[in-house]
Amino acid sequence: MRLTGKVVIVTGAARGIGQGFAQRLAREGAKVIVADKLDVSETMQKLSALGCDATAVRVDVADAASTRSMAETAIQAYGRIDVLINNAALWGGIKVKPFDTIPEEEWDRVMAVNLKGVWQCCKAVYPYMKKQGSGSIINIASASILQGVPLISHYVASKGGVWAFTRSLSRELGQFGIRVNSISPGYTMTQASKEVSDDPAVLKHTYDINVEARVIQRAMMPEDLEGTVLFLASDDSAFMSGQNINVDGGACHY
Repeated sequence: MRLTGKVVIVTGAARGIGQGFAQRLAREGAKVIVADKLDVSETMQKLSALGCDATAVRVDVADAASTRSMAETAIQAYGRIDVLINNAALWGGIKVKPFDTIPEEEWDRVMAVNLKGVWQCCKAVYPYMKKQGSGSIINIASASILQGVPLISHYVASKGGVWAFTRSLSRELGQFGIRVNSISPGYTMTQASKEVSDDPAVLKHTYDINVEARVIQRAMMPEDLEGTVLFLASDDSAFMSGQNINVDGGACHY
């Protein structure tokens, strides 16, 4: 098992992609901090069935005190933090709309969670990773930043910020043995992806154009991301930092 003894924080772990990450890393021997603003009991039950040593944390990633408490909980439980996966984001519930009709409050909330939240979580774990002289931060960006997807401009802009922040932060933290990389998933079939429109025709069109754009022409599932996350969390990627890895079935060649 490639992560035996490592302590991993997964934000947005209550469902979907984050829940899948937590399970895959647990199967590789990691101790998992299951962090989310939502109820994480389902994820905890799945990890318990795997025999995983896991701890649940309620966190609002946009709130500094909440993220500090998350990191402190990990230290109190396990004494270290080896990996942070910044997966929490506002995606489910965002309805497609022209940029000039996005309510200001919605724009600000997307930025607060998707971009500021990544910054807050990185700040929270940084002192502990710096002290131990090692760590891997994995930020979940989006292939939408390369595709220029319309009608979700606030989401695309926030994920573009995540990518840029990853590159900048990697240069700041490399001297402390901390690696910072990002993953850009393509359109993934989660419950959240089924909530971007109330119109079945829009959802079908979104699905069809994404599949048609891929080299591997099938639906992308949450488990398609798990191998890449495992790679970046493990020592197999010990000489990688500041990189973005596309996992989108070959839709974007960058």
